[in-house]
Amino acid sequence: MLQRFATVLSATSLAMTVACSQSDSGITTAVKTKLAADVIVKDSEINVDTGRNIVTLNGTVDIPAAKERAVMIARDSKGVVQVVDDIVVDREVAATTGTVEEKAVDNADSVKDMTRDAAITYAVKTKFLADPGVSGLKINVDTDDGVVTLRGNVKSVAEAEKASAIARQSSGVKSVVNDLRAD
Repeated sequence: MLQRFATVLSATSLAMTVACSQSDSGITTAVKTKLAADVIVKDSEINVDTGRNIVTLNGTVDIPAAKERAVMIARDSKGVVQVVDDIVVDREVAATTGTVEEKAVDNADSVKDMTRDAAITYAVKTKFLADPGVSGLKINVDTDDGVVTLRGNVKSVAEAEKASAIARQSSGVKSVVNDLRAD
């Protein structure tokens, strides 16, 4: 008897879970979650309302691709029978933020800049560690857009000047900010 009750309880829980995932609120939550996770759509202001398994999307996006992607995500969500698309493409926002391709290029340029800066930092730090006249472990090296900033405590003004000279001679360095302190 107890085993039969447990089986019925498990079946009821499973049925409720399935029903809730396909309820209007479950569908709304699922669509919102997918929109928030999508690279193209996540920065858009899209509202999701569901009634009788019909999803209504409204709000603004900056590019047509975001609108198309949002509709596709809603259509492909479990339990959705229809999608009403009331999304507006804001041409002013699109003009200032650019296309998906332009955003991708900007991101790629940003990654290249970070990689270049990391390579400069690595090269300068390696040179410091190889030079016995510089306390390489005591000098913090930061690079931002080719500008190297040196921080930390060194033994003398001469060591601080030598560290600056080494950094300046490194490939890709535009300038050096020397914030080193002589003990």
